[in-house]
Amino acid sequence: MKIKFIPALIGLAFLSLTESVSAQDTTSVSKPKIEISGYIDAYYSYDFSEPETDVKLPFSYSYNRQNEFNINMALLRASISYENVYAKLSVHTGTYVDENYAAEDLKIFNEAYIGVYLDKSQKTALEAGILPSYIGFESATSHYNLTATRSISAEASPYFMTGVKLSHQFTDKFTGSFFVTNGWQRINKPKKDLAPAVGTQLVYKFNDNSTLNWSTFVGKEMYGDQFTMRYFSNLYLDNGWNDYWRTFIGFDYGLQDTGSYGGEAKTWWTPTLINQFTLSEKWQMAHRIEYFQDKDNVVFAIGAPFKAMGNSINFDFLPNSKVKIRTEGKWYRATESIFDLGTKKDNFSVTTTMSFEF
Repeated sequence: MKIKFIPALIGLAFLSLTESVSAQDTTSVSKPKIEISGYIDAYYSYDFSEPETDVKLPFSYSYNRQNEFNINMALLRASISYENVYAKLSVHTGTYVDENYAAEDLKIFNEAYIGVYLDKSQKTALEAGILPSYIGFESATSHYNLTATRSISAEASPYFMTGVKLSHQFTDKFTGSFFVTNGWQRINKPKKDLAPAVGTQLVYKFNDNSTLNWSTFVGKEMYGDQFTMRYFSNLYLDNGWNDYWRTFIGFDYGLQDTGSYGGEAKTWWTPTLINQFTLSEKWQMAHRIEYFQDKDNVVFAIGAPFKAMGNSINFDFLPNSKVKIRTEGKWYRATESIFDLGTKKDNFSVTTTMSFEF
């Protein structure tokens, strides 16, 4: 019995050692890190012009349903990282998606891209896929925007881009990026023989509370019945003066070739100024004044020269860091009758939103 027991004991010990080594090998191999996050934004908006159309304004893509409770955006996001590779996949739905993705086949994706760090210091990265737009200061998720609704400059510029991004962090304060994309806010390329559009972004952070951004776009886009060259510049400064005051000032300028020999290029431009004041830990307010001129309907084909001034003021209640309840009053004054199916020069609306970023 003893002779039989010793080999069995040795075999058991070897099996245990093998399992232990195998377990150590398994645990020593790094695994992908996955983080799940999301966002939901409910709203009610009332336009005092009482339009009978489904949407309030033909140039707005957010909070644009009249006199009804609805979801502007519900988004679920997965962020995955493994060693020097990372990816992000976001799916969304809501009235913002209905309005802004009407021409796309892949409406379900808010973001879908993969990235890789090209150096050990992780200062140089290459990303490819459906990317958040590098143009503008307001995102589609309003939780971190200074105002409840979007500026006209945000509605007139891309919310997303599809293509490739190469970025490099030159210093702790300065970052530069180069883009090659399918065009001006496009997932589907409308004409396959068009050359890709290109763009740049330069970001300088004076400190944690002050950022200067300059973004550009060059590519062919539809104007009239043909694709012609578009050139666009977006410049803004976002500055937090102290714990209470924050100011944003931006200026967009675009130029569209007419396609005719000797023809004068068409332009549009918009300055925007926003001041936010933090009243307390749970209360904030912001005022926005903006002007938008697109007299040749390059980006807003509304059938009349677009020259309008906008004023808005919003009050925000923050029950905690993840939830915002916001109410905003907004007034537009135009030189032409561009509101309510071309019958009015003025437009006033009130929008209340409740968002949860988790």
